[in-house]
Amino acid sequence: MRFEYARPESLRQALEILEQGDERVKVLAGGTDLLVFIQEGVISPRLVVDLGGIAELKSIEEKYERIRLGALVTHEEAAASPLIREKAGVLREACAEVGSPQIRSRGTIGGNLVTASPSGDVIPALVALGASLALTSLHGERAVSIEEFFTGVKKTVIRHDELLTFVSFPSAEPSARGFFKKLGQRKALAISKVSVAACLDLQQGAVRSCRIALGAVAPTVIRATKTEAYLQGKKLDRGTIAQAARIVSSESRAITDLRSEADYRNEMTGVLLERGLEEIGG
Repeated sequence: MRFEYARPESLRQALEILEQGDERVKVLAGGTDLLVFIQEGVISPRLVVDLGGIAELKSIEEKYERIRLGALVTHEEAAASPLIREKAGVLREACAEVGSPQIRSRGTIGGNLVTASPSGDVIPALVALGASLALTSLHGERAVSIEEFFTGVKKTVIRHDELLTFVSFPSAEPSARGFFKKLGQRKALAISKVSVAACLDLQQGAVRSCRIALGAVAPTVIRATKTEAYLQGKKLDRGTIAQAARIVSSESRAITDLRSEADYRNEMTGVLLERGLEEIGG
């Protein structure tokens, strides 16, 4: 496979290249997905644009009670960040579960989002955090909620002239609790069969608010809104947790494929949620 290669030194240079391009111009971030797709013949780009030289997309910062990550922040960098550990623990847990150490050191937050796999580990965590994505072109920047970004399996609203530049979400309150749980074929290096991410705000032992996201059980990561509504205002006792697990299993929309059966996946969403809530409530 032959293709042209460009490595812009600034965000504007990258956007100028994309402005003149088309669907066969592909963006390289960490390369952990793109290079595999090229090697396997899934895609055949005429030009690959390497973003590795754009320093401004590698930042992790907090401003105005929001955390903002550049799209080129790697999973390893996010997992190791004291700010992410303190203010977005669910994202730290998800990043720590991504692939192998080699994949975590190369793969990026932005790349995971743009690949748009429903089994991507980072996506449920960012849905649970209520993340917003900045999509930038030469014509300006638009903010898209993470739930509106995905339109199907490996499909998003991003245009060929746009880059996903930043991901932002509210800084967690001291009363916030969260978790990321995943089930794979084996304990390490596994693609998720099912994943559950949750962020809860607890006041005097009761759930003031919560967001629960389910991965690998639908064409896109989905919110478990009925389970969220049920938990609102309740204490996390054994009965409440068990009922929440039953509700979330009914909200799962898994399919049967080579990796697992639908009924098993749906049941395991409840098991994973139950484990996470018990850790928080315990």
